[in-house]
Amino acid sequence: MKDLEQYIQHYFDARAEDLSAIASAFSYKAIHKSDYLLKEGRICTQLSFIKQGLVRIYSTQNDKEVTQWISISGYFVTELSSFIFNTPARWNIQALTDCELYTIDKDQYEKLGLQIPEWHKLEKLFIAKCFIILEERVNSFLFMTAEERYNQLLSINPELFNQVPLQYLASMLGMTPETLSRLRKKAIG
Repeated sequence: MKDLEQYIQHYFDARAEDLSAIASAFSYKAIHKSDYLLKEGRICTQLSFIKQGLVRIYSTQNDKEVTQWISISGYFVTELSSFIFNTPARWNIQALTDCELYTIDKDQYEKLGLQIPEWHKLEKLFIAKCFIILEERVNSFLFMTAEERYNQLLSINPELFNQVPLQYLASMLGMTPETLSRLRKKAIG
């Protein structure tokens, strides 16, 4: 669980004793490729840290799958609105590869607020970081061309292009698979 502690320390600057308490509230979980962490319509009851593997967040609308995000090792994954507000999930969360996770259930998550004096500050920072990621994503769709979005993802996470089916990446980037193929050919050639 050292990787989880390091992530929390790096992003949230928590005290050593708090790190240990937070990490001990998580439990190790291995899931197989194609397994679901969450299905649309159910209440999300867990927050997971991806130790190893890739996870896709997507929805199916009118028989069409729309990929919201691909989460990679070293990041948290959940359906935040469902987790926080106990509402039915709008998204599926599915493993794209075999995964190793550290998972905390909602009850344990809420108990941290009673055990750790700084918890609410850390939680606020976590939710703010989620919001910033979402805001950056919205800005990319408003102010960047498809080619700029492709180049940005390629520079940040080039390994995704070797591990994730291109139709998922195209959907996440807000373009057709044909447009993504054209952009890849242009970048290579």
